[in-house]
Amino acid sequence: MLLFIILQKTSSKTMIRSHLRLVIFIGLLVVNLLQFSTASIVSTGDFNKDFFVTWSPSHVNTSADGTTRSLTLDKDSGSGFASNDMFLFGQIDMQIKLIPGDSAGTVVAFYMTSDQPNRDELDFEFLGNVNGQPYMLQTNVFADGYGDREERISLWFDPTTEFHTYSVLWNLNQIVFMVDWVPIRTYRNHADKGVAYPRRQPMSVQTSLWNGESWATRGGKDKVDWSKGPFTASFRNYKIDACVWKGNPRFCREASPANWWNQDTSSSLTWAQRRLFRWVRKNHLIYDYCQDGKRFQNNLPKECSLPKY
Repeated sequence: MLLFIILQKTSSKTMIRSHLRLVIFIGLLVVNLLQFSTASIVSTGDFNKDFFVTWSPSHVNTSADGTTRSLTLDKDSGSGFASNDMFLFGQIDMQIKLIPGDSAGTVVAFYMTSDQPNRDELDFEFLGNVNGQPYMLQTNVFADGYGDREERISLWFDPTTEFHTYSVLWNLNQIVFMVDWVPIRTYRNHADKGVAYPRRQPMSVQTSLWNGESWATRGGKDKVDWSKGPFTASFRNYKIDACVWKGNPRFCREASPANWWNQDTSSSLTWAQRRLFRWVRKNHLIYDYCQDGKRFQNNLPKECSLPKY
């Protein structure tokens, strides 16, 4: 009888420990699922909630409902704002209306950056021009602190009269810059061939308006005409559908329904996108670092000889 009681107590303790382990396991699973479920975020659409002012609050104006924001540049200062969160992979869309009239020397930037010494960065830079001349859009990719990957295109519309959507898709396979959903540039992950690729550092979303007259317009020949200022660019209808950085890259690399950008369908350009991409390259490409043999002394970066999609 005593032996039965001892065995019964031992069995009860074993069952309790087993139940406790099960509870702990389920708890950890729930935490992981919760963390995973919040990995992807669709933004609120309110600049006041998703962004903070990084530069000159007096030059940043936001609508009462928070859905529209403008940046101003004058002789005293430029301006800028940045996202509260950092992200590792996803897609960012921003509608922008650029400076009308004479905008020579000004630069409107919309970009993602890790803000580290060996930074990763994905840039849209809109280079202002004298009245009557078109804007140029410059894109650049920094990987492990190294850039010098500029490309420039002419836009096929007037970006100062209406808002247009500028997007960047970023995943483990490719980076795609888009204008109104038209892919204008790709940068593929060729890390296995020794090409640096942004894949480890989370990045914030940032915008700025600043004086780039030393280089932005005709190599710095056209300066800012302050009599035409102040200069204003407007932003609205942004969408952040990306993996919020929580310190663990595993959740951002999962190919789940929430992380749609990691699915096979986003690993390369579709056939329709490839046609549009080739159209942009044929009709609107102004400068491509991969075609500048003189700059690189006929030793072009390795990615220039590798597939773009």
